[in-house]
Amino acid sequence: MLVVHPTYKEVWEIPGGMVEPDESPAHACAREVREELGLSVSAGALLCVDWVPASPPWDGGLMFVFDGGVLTADQIATIRLCPDELARFEFVEPERLGEVLIPRLVRRVAAAVAAIGRGGVYLEDGLATSSR
Repeated sequence: MLVVHPTYKEVWEIPGGMVEPDESPAHACAREVREELGLSVSAGALLCVDWVPASPPWDGGLMFVFDGGVLTADQIATIRLCPDELARFEFVEPERLGEVLIPRLVRRVAAAVAAIGRGGVYLEDGLATSSR
């Protein structure tokens, strides 16, 4: 899994960002990946929607996770970080995500990975609503 370390946070994240006015989540995903990593990839299948409550200073909202596919060696070689936003990137084995991501994001990514090829899932704060 590709994870990134933002310059403005203490924790690792997955690539992405905010949806602009009148922009679809899928378009925002592709735009953010292009702006932050220099990669031109389209958003694949929707894997997960996660409603997240506010946690100041961050607003709450809906988080969308799309399938970014598997990057080729050539694509990886072209990654260029936006220095104002990202300090580093790494590839982390799915079973090691808990070592670098906050628990809510680990749950979201794990649910997204489990949804590959089976259809998207809906979560609230990283938890499946049927398990609440």
